[in-house]
Amino acid sequence: MWEKELDIASRAAKEAGAFLRGTFGKLIRVDKKGRIDLVSEADIESERIILGFLRESFPQDEVLTEEAGLSGPKASRIWMVDPLDGTVNYVHGFPFYAVSIALREGDETVVGVVYDPFSNEFFEAVKGEGAFLNKGPIRVTSTAGLQEALLATGFPYSIREKFQPVMKRFEKMVYNAQGVRRPGSAALDLCYVAAGRLDGFWEEGLKPWDTAAGALIVTEAGGIISCFDGSRHSPYSADIIASNPLIYRYLVSLIAE
Repeated sequence: MWEKELDIASRAAKEAGAFLRGTFGKLIRVDKKGRIDLVSEADIESERIILGFLRESFPQDEVLTEEAGLSGPKASRIWMVDPLDGTVNYVHGFPFYAVSIALREGDETVVGVVYDPFSNEFFEAVKGEGAFLNKGPIRVTSTAGLQEALLATGFPYSIREKFQPVMKRFEKMVYNAQGVRRPGSAALDLCYVAAGRLDGFWEEGLKPWDTAAGALIVTEAGGIISCFDGSRHSPYSADIIASNPLIYRYLVSLIAE
């Protein structure tokens, strides 16, 4: 049903990813959007590449991107684009970053792609059709206990203003889980949950372009997505939990305490 949309999103992500891979470690200009929030010349050029694909193929659609914001006509279909998720990693030469593109129709995400240029891993999902990594099907884990679970999280750019609650949640997870990682790309963290490399993930302070594609990939891989309080998540939500169905209730319980 969304074959063309998936094809264009895939081509856009891969072309932008090829550019990012080619400039990795060669950046000239990096600016600050906030105290610890960066934007690089790579973000801008990757976004330009993706917008070119979307505007040529779907001029009737609205587009929301991290750097340019909203563009195009007001429409029921909106593309959510993160041209470089993990900019801080990228700037420092830490090879954990991705391109994320999702399409929302009404209140549902129907197409999601996340491309890791460094490892050449392409995650994709279409609503109702399952989740895939490099065309092979993926599923969340069957880990049943939190003490056997490997989790991931990220810290919001506002962590200095929210330090105590953020670190309290982190402390609880470190104490109860087998391990906790903080890789630095929410889009890839979500895909790693979908692919069974992580059992769960939580984070706050994310934006629509950070989670839209990855959340669809998780649910299509059999996982659960919600807000911290267990309510329904949307890309506009302030926080997110993603996990396999077996440890989900433990994550919600710990975060709610």
